[in-house]
Amino acid sequence: MNLIWLLLRASRVQVVIAILTGLISGGTSARLIALINSAISGNYSQDLALQFPVLALIVLVSSILSQVLLIRLSQNAVYKLRLGLSNGILHSPLRHLEELGASKLLATLTEDVATLSSTVYAIPFICVDIAVIVGCLVYMLWLSGAVFAFTIGFIMIGVGSIQLLINRADYFLKLARNEQDNLFKLFRAITDGVKELKLNAIRRQDFFSEDLQVSAAKSRNQNSAALFTYSVSTGWGNLLFFILIGLLLFTVPQFITIAPSILSAYVLTLTYMMLPMQSILDKMQQLARANVALQKIQTMGLSLASQTEANKLILHSVIQNWNQLELQQVTHTYKGESEDSKFTLGPIDLTFNQGEIVFIVGGNGSGKSTLAKLITGLYTPESGKIRFNKKIITDDNREWYRQHFSVVFSDYYLFERISGIDNKLSQKQAREYLRQLQLDNKVEIRDTKLSTTSLSQGQRKRLALLAAYLENRPIYLFDEWASDQDPIFREIFYKQIIINLKQQGKTVIVISHDDFYFPIADRIIKLDYGKIIAY
Repeated sequence: MNLIWLLLRASRVQVVIAILTGLISGGTSARLIALINSAISGNYSQDLALQFPVLALIVLVSSILSQVLLIRLSQNAVYKLRLGLSNGILHSPLRHLEELGASKLLATLTEDVATLSSTVYAIPFICVDIAVIVGCLVYMLWLSGAVFAFTIGFIMIGVGSIQLLINRADYFLKLARNEQDNLFKLFRAITDGVKELKLNAIRRQDFFSEDLQVSAAKSRNQNSAALFTYSVSTGWGNLLFFILIGLLLFTVPQFITIAPSILSAYVLTLTYMMLPMQSILDKMQQLARANVALQKIQTMGLSLASQTEANKLILHSVIQNWNQLELQQVTHTYKGESEDSKFTLGPIDLTFNQGEIVFIVGGNGSGKSTLAKLITGLYTPESGKIRFNKKIITDDNREWYRQHFSVVFSDYYLFERISGIDNKLSQKQAREYLRQLQLDNKVEIRDTKLSTTSLSQGQRKRLALLAAYLENRPIYLFDEWASDQDPIFREIFYKQIIINLKQQGKTVIVISHDDFYFPIADRIIKLDYGKIIAY
């Protein structure tokens, strides 16, 4: 039912039209069966011979029309669902996304959406199959009410028993899908931690045998149990069909007077119905997987919607000439699995001025990156206030506030498309920056896109710096930018790039361990376990 509602939300009108054309196809198919039965019974006439090709053409056209409408509708629904989920991720607070975990987000965006996309294609064919079955049942009712009552009663009992098996299979599918989140987490561990795994044979073996193999086995067993149960339900459905035929041929005539012509019409109609019924049973497992995937997508969507940030138009332009950025009693807490394991940054009182260089230093785990996310507006303070040019930053203007920062984080992502080079002057400037960063012989910018990002870690970070340059924001923040650079570029970064930004009136905030270059800073802020210990 969830899939049906998905289609109805996309377009009720198209669904109604598709259903009507499907019913026409089913009703016409039933009429064809009646015509064939009449011809077999000897009631052949020229009129029947003329009706046959006309009815066959109507069945063909109506079924194709119904399928085309539903195919377009289903694919459009998946398209909207995929974009809606992506939009929800883009407009959710960073902290909430970190709590959900990249593995769950990736599993939903890839596995669940792909499953849904490949399965909704089957819905149009199921609708046509149902229409054919309904048309055949109407014809059977017209033939004999008493025999129809027996037939429909048997079918309902059979459908009920098959549904019990399907429900059991659905249970295993849900377990398998839940295990999929853990598998994605382990797959990411392989790609992200392959160097560490190669360097430690014991860790690699433990990871493979105790984590990956166990999770993969659970997924295999649960999927196998689901597929086995579906196979049993399909076999049971086929057996029930032959039992019904046997009862109609050998048992029902002993209790109900039925003409041989009607009995043969029933057998012929049921035989014709077997193909669409078999098709529906075969597609039930696809629909079950799609329903599980859709439930995961909807659950993820509700989780994202509950934390959505204000997505308002940026009515005010970026302020290039500003006075102060103030953090007043700002705090942020990471909650661990137990109450004793939480980490609190703050309360922090800081002031940043235009045109100064500020270094933030401290040991690992002191809260430097968390402070950077608070300063740039990626994290919302749990208490305290952030003021920019005396204006308090709230949910209503946080998006505008973020536009004042160009940032290269230590775990940065390098996009192929470069923003801010939509004119000849900026394109010329970009080429000059590439030359200064010694990347002009490796990378070109073509139609605002980088020709390649397949470079060394240090070169990629220089490209990230280029992208930040071109954004031309009033405040720059660099999180351990020089850690991947050779001594020459480390010198260029601290002695040329940062100084040049300051001369342009930019404020530069640098998270660094390079104490050799501390003298170039106007101020140094030192953190220790979430507290400022030196200013």
